[in-house]
Amino acid sequence: MKNVFKIILGVMVLAVAQPAAAQQPTNPAVPTPTQTPTSRILLPNGWSLSPAGTRAAVPLGDLPLNMQLSRSGRLLAVTNNGQSQQTIQLIDPRASRVLDEAIIRKSWYGLKFSADASRLYASGGNDNVVLAYRIAKGKFTGTDTLRLGAAWPKDKISPTGLELDEARQRLYVVTKEDNSLYVVDLKTNATLSKVALGHEAYGCLLAPDKKTLYITLWGGDKLAVYDVATGRVTGEIATESHPNEVIQTRNGQRLFVANANSNSVSVIDARTRQVQEVISTTLYPTKLTGATPNSLALSPDEKTLYIANADNNCLAVFDVATPGKSAGRGFIPTGWYPSSVRALGKQILVANGKGFSSLANPKGPQPLKKAADTGVAMGAMEKTESQYIGGLFKGTLSFIDAPTDVQLKTYSAQVYANSPFTPQVEARAPGEAGNPVPRSAADKSPIKYVFYVVKENRTYDQVFGDVKEGNGDPSLCLFPEKVTPNHHALAREFGLLDNFYVDAEVSADGHNWSTAAYATDYTEKTWPTSYGGRGGTYDYEGSRKIAYPRDGYIWDYCQRAGVSYRSYGEFADRGKTTLKSLEGHVSPRSPGFNMDITDVERVRIWRQDFDSLLARGAVPRFNTIRLSNDHTSGQRRGKVTPTAAVADNDLALGQLVEYLSKSPIWAETAIFVLEDDAQNGPDHVDAHRSPAFVISPFTRRGAVNHAMYSTSGMLRTMELILGLPPMSQYDAAARPLYECFQAAPNLTPYQAKPAQVNLDERNVAWNRSAERSEQFDFATEDAAPDLDLNEVIWKSVKGESAVMPAPRRGAFLQLERRRDDDDD
Repeated sequence: MKNVFKIILGVMVLAVAQPAAAQQPTNPAVPTPTQTPTSRILLPNGWSLSPAGTRAAVPLGDLPLNMQLSRSGRLLAVTNNGQSQQTIQLIDPRASRVLDEAIIRKSWYGLKFSADASRLYASGGNDNVVLAYRIAKGKFTGTDTLRLGAAWPKDKISPTGLELDEARQRLYVVTKEDNSLYVVDLKTNATLSKVALGHEAYGCLLAPDKKTLYITLWGGDKLAVYDVATGRVTGEIATESHPNEVIQTRNGQRLFVANANSNSVSVIDARTRQVQEVISTTLYPTKLTGATPNSLALSPDEKTLYIANADNNCLAVFDVATPGKSAGRGFIPTGWYPSSVRALGKQILVANGKGFSSLANPKGPQPLKKAADTGVAMGAMEKTESQYIGGLFKGTLSFIDAPTDVQLKTYSAQVYANSPFTPQVEARAPGEAGNPVPRSAADKSPIKYVFYVVKENRTYDQVFGDVKEGNGDPSLCLFPEKVTPNHHALAREFGLLDNFYVDAEVSADGHNWSTAAYATDYTEKTWPTSYGGRGGTYDYEGSRKIAYPRDGYIWDYCQRAGVSYRSYGEFADRGKTTLKSLEGHVSPRSPGFNMDITDVERVRIWRQDFDSLLARGAVPRFNTIRLSNDHTSGQRRGKVTPTAAVADNDLALGQLVEYLSKSPIWAETAIFVLEDDAQNGPDHVDAHRSPAFVISPFTRRGAVNHAMYSTSGMLRTMELILGLPPMSQYDAAARPLYECFQAAPNLTPYQAKPAQVNLDERNVAWNRSAERSEQFDFATEDAAPDLDLNEVIWKSVKGESAVMPAPRRGAFLQLERRRDDDDD
């Protein structure tokens, strides 16, 4: 077997100071979708953008996942596969102009032009079809449908990558739900054969000699080799974790496979079917996940490889002219989450999956009356004035001239400046001497026990918009102090955080970011399908292996480090869990997501379990507690009202804190509280801003803390206390919440505040909101359509005829300030 070389990008870059912990913008400048920003833009996760581009960017749709150039290079097709309206676009790449756009009911990744560009084949997602668009003069002129099976949920197929064999008049279609290859006869549109692959597939590629089809097994960490003549899979080539896009040299001798979950590209000798070398795409040598390479392009002379690092917001550039001796040349900054890269002449085309910035959503999230009254399908909701986070960030298409060596050095310096991650902060976090939060996992903390409370889906303004000391908008406050007296009291006593941002958009990626400081490419690319009402299952909390981060969740890290741990309803339900590391580490009676169980009851169950462990001296060091009723059941008749549900959540949190503060372990305890995401409400600063708490005897009491923190920063804080290493580049880079702590403990206990509203108040009215709520599915997290749910929650508090106030602020955007990460 040939040696496998790990190639690490080594680039001489300009010395760049580390980015500052940013304060709130006072006068943010928001670029329009057709402009390429020229200043560095700070994202709410602490990373920054300074996208390269030589001409105006083209606005794309919601989450563009794939672009395909016609053979002549005169047409570019884009498939937009996000939560809101899905479309297929035809673009003139030379003129940077959209020629045509077709709305598609359901889609996902697969896209392929015929040789003469008279046809474009596109995956129809969970409709389980492939759509064949007829094209003339840059316009769509008609559509044919190639059906693989009945639509979801009757059949679970979901076509992904496509490949075309025009000589044989065959279309090859791979799938991610029934894990198969379909061979379709284009003369009859009938399926000729179906071949089981054993794992979720992503892309496929027909070799230049048309004899072999290569298939990336996304969930199998390998490349399948299908023999066209025999119709059988004749071999497999091991890659690294989550192989997605695959490309090949024109002579067919080398294959390049992007491995999203391993920060790498496997370079394969097609003749020997051996991995020739492995390219590492990270900014620094690190084993931590977080680069997420997910698309590849070769320059026209095939000497340069461009790799789209989705989570590092850049392209990695490699010299691949000499087989087996690839060399890193540098990086190019892109927009947010680059999902596809293509090369056309001397230009590099990049689809930025989330566009150029994060945004505020003061007018949402909710579909306005127009959508609700006319029965517009969920995919068209964004045509109204709604600002739901799931469809808020629109993609853009950047055009970048292939850089000279001098330009690439400048670009590389920009990429390094945009990244808060360095080997230095991975080894030693920002902090201060004597702080209870250590600066490395090897140091000790006076805090022994960590209780991590994960709640559901609220924004800062919804809960704390009425707090004058913080940066809130009272007009957006749905659950003020009367409804949430404990939230308000805890903020006053233990500190108000008004600049905290979740790293996720919705619960699907939220529970992954909250427990792993990372969401895989599978999670990020598939949740919009189910959240957009296009089928698919919620399989993001340990129920499907492909959604797992490569090195597991925080419980896996505890297990490896010998840190005791227990979960109360997070990734578990009444003692049952699908996550191996949680087996034997879950409370047997604590429920998972269930809106018919009050959070007060959850705390009662936790208290009994805690008491039994305390009596045996066996309280785990790390405890995860799910309090999820602030999600609410909307206005479904017979269910508690949204106000009662949030008040129940508030009282439960107060009771938990009181009980711990009066327990024998209080002097060694810290409680961390966050929302897994902030999707269910409006916020005038950013759609990711949410309530969070740090509660401990070591907390700086009564403080108002404006420092910018994130989900990953909270995880980093807990890791340092527990002696755990970071799990991804994101928590390694995130600023720990050390400013929330002081060296001297204050052991004063907390006294829970009684509820000021009726916790058993039920929805009794029958109105439009109640009628809509009857259709919602509350069996699992976010199964109910969030756009509709958010509107009925708003109306339950403000009145059935209420509409959202006009926006006050534009967006979370600012020039990045600088700091010294070793500031003590």
